[in-house]
Amino acid sequence: MPDRAELLSRIARIVGPEGLVRDEAAVRAHATDWRKRYVGAPLAVVMPAETAQVAALVKLCAQTGTAVVPQGGNTSLCGGATPDTSGRQLILSLARMNRIRALDPVANTLAVDAGCTLASLHEAADTAGRLFPLDVAPARLAQIGGNLSTNAGGVQVLRYGNARDFVLGLEVVLASGEVWDGMRALRKDNSGYNLKHLFIGAEGTLGVITGAVLKLYPKPTAKRVALVALDSPRAGLALLEHLQQRCGERLSAFELMSAVCMDLVRKHFPDSPAVFDAAHPQYALIEATDTQSQAQLHVLVEDALREAVDRGIARDARIASDEPAARAYWLLRKNISDAQAAEGRNIKHDISLPISCIADFLDATDAAIEQAFPGARPVTFGHLGDGNLHYNIAHPPGADEAAFLARQPEVSRVVHDSVHRFGGSIAAEHGLGQYKRAEILRYKSPLEMELMRTIKRTLDPHGIMNPGKVV
Repeated sequence: MPDRAELLSRIARIVGPEGLVRDEAAVRAHATDWRKRYVGAPLAVVMPAETAQVAALVKLCAQTGTAVVPQGGNTSLCGGATPDTSGRQLILSLARMNRIRALDPVANTLAVDAGCTLASLHEAADTAGRLFPLDVAPARLAQIGGNLSTNAGGVQVLRYGNARDFVLGLEVVLASGEVWDGMRALRKDNSGYNLKHLFIGAEGTLGVITGAVLKLYPKPTAKRVALVALDSPRAGLALLEHLQQRCGERLSAFELMSAVCMDLVRKHFPDSPAVFDAAHPQYALIEATDTQSQAQLHVLVEDALREAVDRGIARDARIASDEPAARAYWLLRKNISDAQAAEGRNIKHDISLPISCIADFLDATDAAIEQAFPGARPVTFGHLGDGNLHYNIAHPPGADEAAFLARQPEVSRVVHDSVHRFGGSIAAEHGLGQYKRAEILRYKSPLEMELMRTIKRTLDPHGIMNPGKVV
């Protein structure tokens, strides 16, 4: 490996003076993960402006044995885009690669650079009268390349699927510096292995995603948002089944939130609406959309919710009266994470389960947590429609927060073992990163892990692509 000054000089010749981040505060920001759990010390932070520059950088890194840490909006929640402290890993930020390459309203496709933010994609689609449904927080920072690298989910998975379901084609810079041009807008292509799916969800360990061809959808002309009061998660499952039968594909989001979540939001966001006169054990936030009239959709949702209350599935339900009210309902869900942060630190788990097992899982895991850590408070919310839960544990009231957080491995072991018993996954939409890299070894078979390592060795024989993550 050449000395640092020589390597930086060669890097600067590739990206130009504007592509090499020199401000120390900016470098620290790129080297610190979203939750501030990990802080790295990179060799440098580079911002290429085009795919050719990415290819030249990665080729240089392959020649010099320099590790590459691809980074999108740096919103990883598992340290997946954070370098180590060796000073020998290069952060490769895609932030300057933010072009909308092409939008085809007839084919309903959008070709983009990997550094485009979700907010910019939403705006481009909306301007064309279309919908790009991937929606994760914060959309103004999260970049599509990072979303694809973790196969992000979001609140509309129930109707539209995960990030990989939106991808028709990819452009990827391989560990050799070669560029695989898979930017095809085909919806049917059975001409060999579907290579794009190797890179989606790989967290930059197999190559750098530099472009994508994405699916667009007709823009809904009608939307109804409602908050439903429930007795239990089991009632939530019954309501989900009922609404899917009554509303079909119009049901685009179904979020389950515990009373603890709602209490935290109201405490730290006092302007939040008091939708019901009394508190309830659980709540469901639902959204239905359609390309038909607002009046027709309202009648459909209203009738379905009235029937749910009459049948005892739900305790009560309120449909948002207008768009500002709908946004206020959604903020009850979207503010949960910030409310938790304001309340104090907690031990987070991003898990997925077979949908039919969720109520049994919660009963069993809540009991196990109480037995092992008396007074600890589960803060549970998530996308019930796709089985993805955020099962977070706060310290017991009055207990020492730091002492409880120090027991994170023990707490997570209880949760993850329970997830495994119910046939679930310990990584739903945040990925493994470095946070869960060792933990996954307990739950995947040796054969499955070796298959993953074989793919890694084949595509990245020198191990320079985001080392220390996933495998």
